[in-house]
Amino acid sequence: MYKEPEEHYWSGRIDDDINRDAFRLHQVILKRSQNEPIDFESGFTFIGFESDEGVRRNKGRIGARKAPNALRKAMASLPLQFHEEVKIEDVGNIACEGNQLEAAQAELGNAIQMLYQKGRTPIIFGGGHETLYGHYLGARKHVSHGASIGIINIDAHFDMRSEEKPTSGTMFKQILEQDKHAGYLCIGIQEFGNTKELFKTADDYNCEYILEEDVTTDNYKNTFQQIDVFTKKYDHIIVTLCTDSIIASAAPGVSAPSPFGLEPKVVRHLLRYIAAQNNVLSFDISEVNPDLDVDGRTVKLGAYLVAEVINHFHK
Repeated sequence: MYKEPEEHYWSGRIDDDINRDAFRLHQVILKRSQNEPIDFESGFTFIGFESDEGVRRNKGRIGARKAPNALRKAMASLPLQFHEEVKIEDVGNIACEGNQLEAAQAELGNAIQMLYQKGRTPIIFGGGHETLYGHYLGARKHVSHGASIGIINIDAHFDMRSEEKPTSGTMFKQILEQDKHAGYLCIGIQEFGNTKELFKTADDYNCEYILEEDVTTDNYKNTFQQIDVFTKKYDHIIVTLCTDSIIASAAPGVSAPSPFGLEPKVVRHLLRYIAAQNNVLSFDISEVNPDLDVDGRTVKLGAYLVAEVINHFHK
């Protein structure tokens, strides 16, 4: 179900009404219904996915459906560090009603496809990590039939489970089974966050991955090299960040916290590098759970990481 953007989430401190150098994000962001006319040619569009049905099916801790609006509130007062030509708008949320996850993912995909067609760069606020499947559907509908799509996932988990119904832990296996032109690179995998069977499944589906402990061992040299090789193999790239990839002390507000997760500055460094790749289409952040957060630190970190993606997109 579609929900229009709500003005009150975009409010906050005002240091100056005229001097743009003193502005905060809430002073420049545009709000519109997804059916309203476009008033600029290109830019970034925030769209939320209010869902934790996939997490519930995966027997996780629910609450991620509240993340889209919590992320908006956290971003609203961020100092405006983007170039004046960068336009940002909010078109509201797609909400999963009851247990209708598949229908909600399809609706999200249609909305994202529309944004691509209008020249937008979608920034999707999940939601559980089932958000990624809707994100992928939008990208697949947008690009030409034979074009290849590579998915870069920063995550502690493969999310390649075999289940009767789709969950927040099945999306990448679903995609690789359905789409012979899709590929998958996961960065931040934790040995004790995945069973041997999941590692075997990843190998069976030719998933590429970098263990959490290996990301920075040589000052990112191998990690960046793998990213470069992967992005060159595919026509288009979509990027997803599961916040449970981040160390639990910095991101406690997730369904499955990671005691040996990546440090926030490492994730920032990765996102800056990935976002600068020329063929990246869009980005989603998933698994932020405000109900489980401590002092709002996970939500605030998520907002900062979204801002980093925008500031370094194709830089």
